[in-house]
Amino acid sequence: MHGSVAGTSDAVLGAYRRSIDNIDAAIIHMLAERFRITQAVGEYKATHELPPADPSREERQVARLRGLAAESGLDPEFSEKFLRFVIDEVIHHHLQAASDAS
Repeated sequence: MHGSVAGTSDAVLGAYRRSIDNIDAAIIHMLAERFRITQAVGEYKATHELPPADPSREERQVARLRGLAAESGLDPEFSEKFLRFVIDEVIHHHLQAASDAS
């Protein structure tokens, strides 16, 4: 009987892990698409001599996503750290685009 319970648990755990793997893949694909779009924004900003960072938009985005996180049962601090990490990477790309354009 014990082996049967372990086999069932392993099957359940395997199903959970497959779902996690699918979600991770979706997150990566969404991030890739987001960075494709922000790369285009960076190129646009560079060719129009706009600053690579927009602190007021960043603050609005942080506040918006913290609210969404709270509504979704996700720690707003985590969502802010994640968003700031993404924003820092985007700004890095925008600075590179500005450097390439000049």
